[in-house]
Amino acid sequence: MSVDPMTYETQFFGFTPQTCMLRVYIAFQDYLFEMMLVVEGVMLKKLDGIPGCKVSPSQIRKCTEKFLLFMKEHFDKLFAKMEEMLLQLVLNIPKNVLLPEDRVQEQYRYSKEEFQALQDELQQLQQQCRAEAAAEQALRAELEEQKVVKAELEKILQCFDGLESICREHGAGNFKESFALLTQNSKKLQDVLKDVEEKSKKMKQHDQFM
Repeated sequence: MSVDPMTYETQFFGFTPQTCMLRVYIAFQDYLFEMMLVVEGVMLKKLDGIPGCKVSPSQIRKCTEKFLLFMKEHFDKLFAKMEEMLLQLVLNIPKNVLLPEDRVQEQYRYSKEEFQALQDELQQLQQQCRAEAAAEQALRAELEEQKVVKAELEKILQCFDGLESICREHGAGNFKESFALLTQNSKKLQDVLKDVEEKSKKMKQHDQFM
């Protein structure tokens, strides 16, 4: 069998020419075996009708096998010649023939260097697409976080609005001014508390020495 891959022929026919020839070879071989069995059966019938014949079926089988081996050797030689002819003249696409689906390659020809440059550019574009997709995903996650923060801020603003309304109802005036005054008073209270704690520490120390 031929070892040439014949890839272009495989593209055109949809099967490898070597596979086609192998199937033809197996079909012819099977037909040869079947024919020899038929011949053997006819010989057994003919000899069985001859009185005093001393040829046994095992002897006929040996003769049949020898003849089959002889036929197979000659058949292999003839098939090798037939295979070579078919692969060269029938199942072979000439080098100057271009299949319709490959005509675009004739219009747009690229050297190995140009093709490699296109491959590199394609790889860079793929990396850029992956980077942009990752950046977009990060932006979406940040946007979701901002939505959560915005919702919390809106809740705080609603709380302040409610406090301002309560202050107005009780005549406390402007909520911002009240809040600023409350902050100042709180700081004063913290200073007073700190002063009291320091004096308390000094008094404890004085009592220990007494």
